[in-house]
Amino acid sequence: MYTDFATQRGTQRYAQRFAHLAPDHFRARYGLHISSMGIGTYQGGLDAERSAGYVESIVAAVEQGCNLIDTAVNYRHMRSERDVGAALTRLLAAGTAQRDELIVCTKGGFLPYDGVPPTDRLAYIQARLDELDLAPLDMVGGVHCMAPAYLSQQIGISLANLGLKSIDVYYLHNPETQLQYVTPDEFRARLRAAFERLEQEAADGRIRFYGIATWEGLRVGQNDRRYLPLSQLVEIAQQVGGDQHRFRFVQFPFNLGMLEAVTDSNQPFEREVAGKREKLTLPLLAAARQYALVAVGSAGLMQREVLDNVPDEVMAALGGWESDVQAALHFNRSTPGLTTTLVGMSTPAHVAENLAAAKRTGIDGPTFWRLLQG
Repeated sequence: MYTDFATQRGTQRYAQRFAHLAPDHFRARYGLHISSMGIGTYQGGLDAERSAGYVESIVAAVEQGCNLIDTAVNYRHMRSERDVGAALTRLLAAGTAQRDELIVCTKGGFLPYDGVPPTDRLAYIQARLDELDLAPLDMVGGVHCMAPAYLSQQIGISLANLGLKSIDVYYLHNPETQLQYVTPDEFRARLRAAFERLEQEAADGRIRFYGIATWEGLRVGQNDRRYLPLSQLVEIAQQVGGDQHRFRFVQFPFNLGMLEAVTDSNQPFEREVAGKREKLTLPLLAAARQYALVAVGSAGLMQREVLDNVPDEVMAALGGWESDVQAALHFNRSTPGLTTTLVGMSTPAHVAENLAAAKRTGIDGPTFWRLLQG
């Protein structure tokens, strides 16, 4: 029954162990039962104490009903991926969880350092380019690359760091970074080549799905140089992968202080109504739903800036909570169209507090929209 990746049977088995949590805590997407909260591993220092905290927190999160783990090869100079790997080793060895129950997500694109920053950064960059016979312009700004050979190398590094044979979701990390250095036409060509390689990596079994994880690209207006239209991304994925393409996930910031995904109509969408083409402009989450993309919100607590800042009327509308953290996460997981909200958890105490928000069913759609309008 063991597999190298998350499966429908495995994630359903996992969800059934947490019947005491809210019935809407696990959401079915592409055959996977995905927890409405995922653990993030972005912040923190490089010390052993922080790594130990992450390992303990990941183990605690999985034990308490969180089966989505999010990281990136460059987070904390690869330490975050390695901490995830250490936590997975503990969980699987103890029988607390099985591999087919867990959805492991990571990202590639930014140049990662190995444990610590290099003493000679330029020499380090050149060595990475030489390894793959890449041109200097492939590494824009000395920090970001999405050349096919580079992505394949990064997937291999991530698999080794995580101790896995397959990654469930692999994100292109902030691809809009490239738009500060190359023309839109060149960017589309690079994106197409990257998607082609990711489709091949999926066919080879090293990844299951892929997507993009952005900070600005999906939130900004259409006139912003960093803007990314979902319609273009889906079109490229269909061109290189057909209707069964594996471009199925998008990640972007979403929290009480960053609501653009539901308030700003910046994504064009066309549909046919009564034989006529209708052109619409939708908010990000509405467009993601139309394109059948799994929407994952990052920075669920805005790096904890929402603490002590949830207005009383919002707290009351959300049903009253012991802490602003729980209220903010309950708001996120109640958002129509958002599958998972990511939150950094570096201590088991944070895990317990955060996952308490999964014990109540989210507020209904009409209540959510009234709250948003207010």
